[in-house]
Amino acid sequence: MNLEQLRGFVEVARLGHFTRASEALHLAQPSLSRQISTLERELGTDLLRRARGHISLTPAGEALLPRAQRILAEVEAIRDEMDELAGLRRGRVRLGAPPTLCVSLVAEALSTFHGAHPGVDLHLAEAGSRSLVEQLAVGELDIALITSSDARPLPGVTLSRIPLLAEELVVVTSSATPLVAAGAAIGMAYLADLPIIALDRSYDLRATTDAAFRAAGLSPTPVLEGPEMDTVLRFVERGLGVAVVPAMALTDRPSLRSARLSTPLTRTVSLAHRSDVTPGAAVAAMQRVIIETAAGFADRDPALHSLREA
Repeated sequence: MNLEQLRGFVEVARLGHFTRASEALHLAQPSLSRQISTLERELGTDLLRRARGHISLTPAGEALLPRAQRILAEVEAIRDEMDELAGLRRGRVRLGAPPTLCVSLVAEALSTFHGAHPGVDLHLAEAGSRSLVEQLAVGELDIALITSSDARPLPGVTLSRIPLLAEELVVVTSSATPLVAAGAAIGMAYLADLPIIALDRSYDLRATTDAAFRAAGLSPTPVLEGPEMDTVLRFVERGLGVAVVPAMALTDRPSLRSARLSTPLTRTVSLAHRSDVTPGAAVAAMQRVIIETAAGFADRDPALHSLREA
């Protein structure tokens, strides 16, 4: 058994297709097929069910997959750490974050990190928290900023999570039509009477907002639903209505104004990595920068509350 065989097996399992896996690995398909066949002979069992146009895992393949993923993730961590020993002149960090954090907290943290360590390769994945957890699980990411609107655990492998911020949800409107006087807060009943532009129901934030309305005995009907955060904010900028969004979504959007809710709704922003993979030097350095950057955001914005001990 060798790393090339394990890497080939993981790619075939991920893509469910030999041709696409060989293209992803930049390897001829016959070579990949031989690798998998050799691995199966060495293990004494079939790992894949080969059907026309599709590949699925046997029970043995399902048992091997998470172990193979862990082995490959550890190998990458070892290589990265060896590269990083000389003062972080080389290395790699694969970071994931939701869109609202990419344009705010992450943008500032990456700028700071790159200025201090320009030789480290940075890779950013932008996705929802549940997708990021899945990418952490299979070793596609080293660390990720994940958010949760309530106490439900996110699915995936065991993660080490560092809570950074409690971020309030705020009501945003076009700067041309502010909702209330500066510093005033908005109640749920007042909000329910406004034209609301809502996020798609697949968002945890939408579920949190809907639950708050139900708790107040309210059931407003949105005037419009947007599939993505950026789309919703653009509708608000054009004066079509108001929206309830995380406070950091307003970063670099001077055409928007926000008001806090009289009964705060919050989401938790945490920094996560796999518990069974030790972060390399570059990843650990990035973690420190993100933690410091988050503390700075909390100092500047009253709608953000640091969860780190002073």
